[in-house]
Amino acid sequence: MSKNWIIGFPRIGEQRELKKILEKFWARECSFDEAEKVARKLKERHWRYQQSADIEHISSNDFSYYDNMLDTSIMLGAIPSRFTGLKDEELYFSMARGNNDAVAMAMTKWFNTNYHYIVPELSAKDSYSLNAKKILEEYNEAKTLDIKTKINLIGPITYLGLSKRIDGDDTFELLYKILPIYEELLSEISKLDKNIIVQIDEPYFAKNADPKILSLIKPTYDRLTSVASNIDIAVVSYFEHSTEATKVLVNTKIWGIGLDFIYGKENLESLNVIASNNKQLIAGIVDGRNIWKNDIDDTLLLLNQIGRTVPSKQLIIASSCSLLHVPFTLKYEENMKPEIKSWLSYAVEKLDEVSLVSKLYFDDEKSLSPRDNEHIKTSRVDNINRRNSVLIHDKAVQKRVANIGKWERDLQFDERIKIQREKMDCGILPTTTIGSFPQTVEVRKARRDYKSGNLDHSSYIDEMRNYIDECIEFQEECGIDVLVHGEPERNDMVEYFGEQLKGYGFSQNGWVQSYGSRCVKPPFIYGDISRPRPMTVEWISYAQSKTDKIMKGMLTGPVTILNWSFVRDDIPRSEVSKQIALAISDEISDLQDAGIQIIQVDEAAFKEGYPLREANIPTYEAWAVRDFKIAVSTAKPETQIHTHMCYSDFNDIIRTIEAMDADVISIETSRSGNRLLQIFKEAGYKQEVGPGVYDIHSPRIPSVDEMVKQINLLLEVLPKEQLWINPDCGLKTRKWEEVRPSLRNMVEAVRTIKKEI
Repeated sequence: MSKNWIIGFPRIGEQRELKKILEKFWARECSFDEAEKVARKLKERHWRYQQSADIEHISSNDFSYYDNMLDTSIMLGAIPSRFTGLKDEELYFSMARGNNDAVAMAMTKWFNTNYHYIVPELSAKDSYSLNAKKILEEYNEAKTLDIKTKINLIGPITYLGLSKRIDGDDTFELLYKILPIYEELLSEISKLDKNIIVQIDEPYFAKNADPKILSLIKPTYDRLTSVASNIDIAVVSYFEHSTEATKVLVNTKIWGIGLDFIYGKENLESLNVIASNNKQLIAGIVDGRNIWKNDIDDTLLLLNQIGRTVPSKQLIIASSCSLLHVPFTLKYEENMKPEIKSWLSYAVEKLDEVSLVSKLYFDDEKSLSPRDNEHIKTSRVDNINRRNSVLIHDKAVQKRVANIGKWERDLQFDERIKIQREKMDCGILPTTTIGSFPQTVEVRKARRDYKSGNLDHSSYIDEMRNYIDECIEFQEECGIDVLVHGEPERNDMVEYFGEQLKGYGFSQNGWVQSYGSRCVKPPFIYGDISRPRPMTVEWISYAQSKTDKIMKGMLTGPVTILNWSFVRDDIPRSEVSKQIALAISDEISDLQDAGIQIIQVDEAAFKEGYPLREANIPTYEAWAVRDFKIAVSTAKPETQIHTHMCYSDFNDIIRTIEAMDADVISIETSRSGNRLLQIFKEAGYKQEVGPGVYDIHSPRIPSVDEMVKQINLLLEVLPKEQLWINPDCGLKTRKWEEVRPSLRNMVEAVRTIKKEI
């Protein structure tokens, strides 16, 4: 068998089976035993997929009911005190989602991906204890199926680097408190089999080379590699290069090093030290983050370059990172244009690519099967066809991009805000929501039936308008100041726009896990982008016609559309972003011409696109700010531009946010207290801010008193004239029975505060 390796595999299931059973369990419609049965079936199916593709190194413990970082906290016994007394699944899901007595743990982006992890909360007072049950049981599950797996673990340095201290700043001070737990875990793992490979994920090494972090690597891995002689430890890093850490790791007794050669070309500089120290190189050469079919000839050129330094006996072919970040399989994409489908590869298809490349590199070509040879031939033809396809190139778009002129708004913020306040008169502490309202079963069914042809256009419009009417009626009855239409017509904040832009493709079943049971279906950009017709004007205009209050127009910003899409790889991302920005600018122009006074241009994924290395950040910031400003450049001074960002640490980008020059920014603060807001005060941020006053990712309903307290905390940081009051994100994933009382309580809290001040 050729030497190959999959860093990790998606766990949601090819038909989102995990999502569906978890949401049934949370709704108390089934027991956790039933969820466990589904999980066991999924794990077996996923292992079998890899086995049938001739993958040699298959993972266990890459599966999770919610998040692997959360699993690691459970493994370490790193349980925040507010969850004391809870056990098993009640403890696990309370930490992730909160409960009536305790708020959930914070959640943020996993490096520069669209996956979110549960942020560990640590303290010097913590006492840790091993809970290895899940890890050991999953290995044995595979073993009973006659499947030998490597065991995946989040590494101790990455775990600490992505954690937060509740009693200080330096999480790495706790390294020598958690290392004994890792050592105990490895000792338990060593009892499972004669020889075991443990993959320890350390993507934190791909961030900037901090001397302090580098100084921790050798003592950490000297200790971990000395636990058991029958364990081979492979440390893998991805999403960027980790050349500095590699130079340290080769001087430990680890067995192998996994490097990403797709997004970290500088890793080529590490080949000599890997080869000379006799380490196995797990070479990530099949893209685990994008959906384009592998170019076999380019990949073999890269492998030959690697192979000139690293001998075959030390080389293993791998995915660049976990396949968690791509959809499951193309099998169910029945409506996609065949030409475009032929350019794509999802997780299951990437298994074949890793396997095939390893056969081509390590084995005699005469040993290839007829199926292998047909696969090679088809792949080569498909890649040539994609490069030359007329679907990709649009000269009109290219000309418009080349001739972009001014992209600054006509007046500075200080002048604009005076005009806007006088025209709209929203008063102090105006209330609004971020945009979406619950997507009910009826709304989803109507949208699905319309797409499948089982509901005619007129009936579909009526269904959507009825929902919009209900949303408006509730908001007016509730007393919210600036309304939204609820977005019933939108399946997803990016896919909805992708479906209406030329140059975009979309899928039936291209679901990717964002967090927990939350899955998104990112569109993909295959060609030059343009907007054939208005995308939102009809819906927003209808909603505005039904109320005398201000109705916000809701758009997704160019950088978020880019970062939440699978992006073509034949031109720079910055050029693709610029094309999208021009399309959004056209939509803003049409919305304000239709009488819409406030337009929200969400940039929820702005921070997500940041390069992991500081040296690359200025370039990204320059074009990302440019493209937001291009998008809103058609807004008149009296048109108020809002934006929304979520789950980001703004400390290092506050000046960049300021440069975006939005009139109002709404942000998540409900899980992080006023820490984020304090940054805006310290920076002297002038624009208006809408800090989230309650966490929409938890089913709990915050009380009036709770939100009064939260708003008073906000007022300690920023003046009332600068504050908007809103939830911390869209309400799409919540239920109406949670949303109605929460928003009523929010408005009542504002009324209480206004009486006080």
